[in-house]
Amino acid sequence: MKQVGILLSGRGSNFLALSDAMEAGDIPARIALVVSNKPNAPGLKHAEERNYKAICIPSAGIEREAYDRQVVKEMQAAQVDIVCLAGFMRLLSTWFVQQYPLRILNIHPSLLPAFPGLHAQREALEWGVKVSGCTVHFVDQELDHGPILLQHAVPVLDDDTEETLSARILQHEHQIYPEALKLVCEERVRVEGRRVLTS
Repeated sequence: MKQVGILLSGRGSNFLALSDAMEAGDIPARIALVVSNKPNAPGLKHAEERNYKAICIPSAGIEREAYDRQVVKEMQAAQVDIVCLAGFMRLLSTWFVQQYPLRILNIHPSLLPAFPGLHAQREALEWGVKVSGCTVHFVDQELDHGPILLQHAVPVLDDDTEETLSARILQHEHQIYPEALKLVCEERVRVEGRRVLTS
């Protein structure tokens, strides 16, 4: 049974999707710790309601690696094996990534490598792409850059707004993030260069 640590900054809807899948027995893992860098993050409240160990480590004004060392100390104390970013609005330091090589997952609302960073859905509409979607990837030292585990394509409709496209993509985020975590927890993944191969 893998121990999962969740990092979040906001509503935590992907955290809830992962939690639901674990509680249903679909993923051989349990959530050992939820950390938010925002004290009023709704996701932190959801974690407390579900009786997870949930803490806030405020990040304002703290240098990146110094902050990450605080987070990793808590993750190690909770014996976390795998870290899942669920709307965590900070870039991890190289030092953090080195503590969990190929054991940090993130979900992003575009078909990477297209539209990394913030406002991916807005940029998809501005570019006039016909297909967007979501990506689960391993985290490396660069923003939205690591090897890709799973993707799901979502058509962009002519009357889409940033809000409607985001909402449709989010539905699929809630499906593929648990699928990706299941693959990792069952050790059915190997990485060759940038390619992720699953069994």
